[in-house]
Amino acid sequence: MADSKSIPADCDRLVHLVTPPAVPVDAHGDWATVETVIGTRLPDDYKQLVETYGWGEFCDFLYLRTPFGTSRHNGIAWQCAHPTEATEPDRERYPHPLHPAPGGLLIWGTTMDADRLCWLTAGIPEEWPVVVWSSEGRYETHRMGAAGFLKGWAGGHVASDVLADMEPDLTPWFNAFRPRTHRCLLLSPGLLSHPDRLRILRDALAPTTDRGSWRSEHDEMGQDHFATVDAEWLLTYDASRPHQIRIDFPPEDAEQVRRRLFTAVQLMGCEVRRTTTAAGTPLPSWDAATDEDEE
Repeated sequence: MADSKSIPADCDRLVHLVTPPAVPVDAHGDWATVETVIGTRLPDDYKQLVETYGWGEFCDFLYLRTPFGTSRHNGIAWQCAHPTEATEPDRERYPHPLHPAPGGLLIWGTTMDADRLCWLTAGIPEEWPVVVWSSEGRYETHRMGAAGFLKGWAGGHVASDVLADMEPDLTPWFNAFRPRTHRCLLLSPGLLSHPDRLRILRDALAPTTDRGSWRSEHDEMGQDHFATVDAEWLLTYDASRPHQIRIDFPPEDAEQVRRRLFTAVQLMGCEVRRTTTAAGTPLPSWDAATDEDEE
């Protein structure tokens, strides 16, 4: 466990690795009230994380929650909520009690796979280790604080048997929360190579900023991640067969996204075979008037 003097350094190093948002969401409030309601002092690195990044997600996978705001996904009520197993815990399945039990787990984040990121609240807050509590009931303890854990995972230095690994060669990013819509466009193969199609796609949506890519050593699988600079559109271009474009954007941009993407696909020499939601629900006609926001 790093001592308390290393905590600001962990946060500072994370900022150098992952750029914070210009305007963090649900990042500020009365910490004294929060700690009174929760019933414990919270680690300084978590407070710095919240004030620097606010509510959002690291690399579309790890979600930082804050005790502020009115969303059901955030706030003191969310952080104090306990699953039913807290009252009559099965010690074989749930080896740790939940806060406010002495040394219990207190949740500070989640993952896309519904895993929970917790502290084991034993000792002083600056010495609380991070416990990853998987959606399947597995546990994994990391002897570091929240900031050190996020820095290590985003930098590819935290080994985990529970969490998905950060893909090598990706540039870590953070997305501040806002209502967003997700769409997936499955494409026909086309005659051009994948690098040429990617170049045309990015040119059609320029200016864009790179978020890294990865390629399988054994087949043609891989992904290219990038974002538009002049709008908050987040894209992944899959090199799978059939190849596809996944995009995440503010709902009010739906018609502009649809128009520019379909134009780009034509320039790539492909056709849109099918459009779906992030959950895979088909959208036979992508009509902006019927788009539903997805968190």
